Parts: sequence; C-alpha cells; structure tokens
Amino acid sequence: MNKALILVVEDDAPIRNLITTTLKTHDYHYLTASRGESAIIEASSHNPDIILLDLGLPDLDGIEVIRQIRSWTNTPIIVISARSEDADKIEALDCGADDYLTKPFSVEELLARLRVTQRRLAMMQPEGTAKSSVFTNGSLKVDYAAGCAYLGEKELHLTPIEYKILCLMAKNVGRVLTHTYITQNIWGNCWDNNVASLRVFMAGLRKKLESEPNSPQYIQTHIGVGYRMMRVE
Repeated sequence: MNKALILVVEDDAPIRNLITTTLKTHDYHYLTASRGESAIIEASSHNPDIILLDLGLPDLDGIEVIRQIRSWTNTPIIVISARSEDADKIEALDCGADDYLTKPFSVEELLARLRVTQRRLAMMQPEGTAKSSVFTNGSLKVDYAAGCAYLGEKELHLTPIEYKILCLMAKNVGRVLTHTYITQNIWGNCWDNNVASLRVFMAGLRKKLESEPNSPQYIQTHIGVGYRMMRVE
C-alpha cells in the first residue's frame, strides 16, 4: 500500500524526531519544517497529502500558517499543540484545521488520526458520477442525487435541517466540525450561532441514526468544540 506524504511542521527537535521516527517505522514518506515560512514553501512546492502542524512556531503563529495554506489548498491539516484550551482548538478548526491533537500525545493516537484522515482522503477520490453521488458508512447510506438517507434497508425520515446536517457530516467524515462551521454552512451568516438549537437538531438526528444513543456509533461529540462523523468499518 502506498503511504501518504506527510509534512511535519515542528520546531521542537525531540518531538519532531519522535514524529518522524514513528512515520518512518510505519513506512510513511515525510518532509520537515521548523518554521512557518518554510512550512508554507514546503506545502506549496511538494503538495503533501497531510500536514502535521505545531501552533507555537518561532516566526509565524500556526493559525496564520493554516490561513495561508487554506488560501490555495484543502490538504488535511492535523494540529499537534500544547495549547489545550477549547478556544484554541475552536480557532484552529474554524480557520481550516481538520483535527487537533493535544501534547503530550501517544504514538498510537497519532497513527489512528492519520488513518482516519487517509480514509477520508480515499473516500473523496473521484470514482465516477454514479458512485460519488452515494455515500456509505457502515449501515448508513446517503444518496445525494435522490435526497434520501438509509440505515440498512430502512429509509430515515429526516427533517430538511437534519438531512442537511447529515450531508455536511458525511462530506467531512473523520473531521471535527465546530459549532460555528456547522451553523454557518447550514443556515448561513444570518444564523446567530445558537448552539443550543443546533444541539436540538443534532439530538433529533442521532435519535434516528443511532441504535444506542448513549454509545453513538456515527456521530461523536467533542464537548465545547463540535461534532465528528466517525468512519464505521
């Protein structure tokens, strides 16, 4: 299996060495950068499949690096940072990061996040119009062309808002979506970002989607941040 090309942006040499050793051990190809400006150059020159990004860089803040990279590419960005406050996570995710891993982290968790991101990348590859119009995840199927969703053989009777949320989650499977991102994509900029209302719609969707609401299989809550649709094997 061909492994992804990973750009590792980290100025702390011991952590950078830990990450690159892990990648090398698991047959990933990688590039490194220790500064924000060089990270942007590497990203534009080599078009990596995934970027692992520290926020505390010596020249540019990682948030600015995300903004600049997002101006030309949707390459998945996984933030690896010692900043653990919800506000920091939300800012990074709202600026375009796909995932957020807090230091200290385990090698196993890093590898798991990479696998999830690779699965999402594989799902996004064009496979022809007929196939790309249908999303499948475990027993869940979303037929975008028909505007219908199914769980197994049973059609899900969703409200228009529930269906829009489901489609948004499905098109970003494996990615943490913040409350702001979801509300702006569903209701537009006129929406007042009422998180309480979003939770009501999400609860209705989960009631129809999850067989065990207390142990959700499809939609994971990131408290204070947002939601993620998990890839079901």
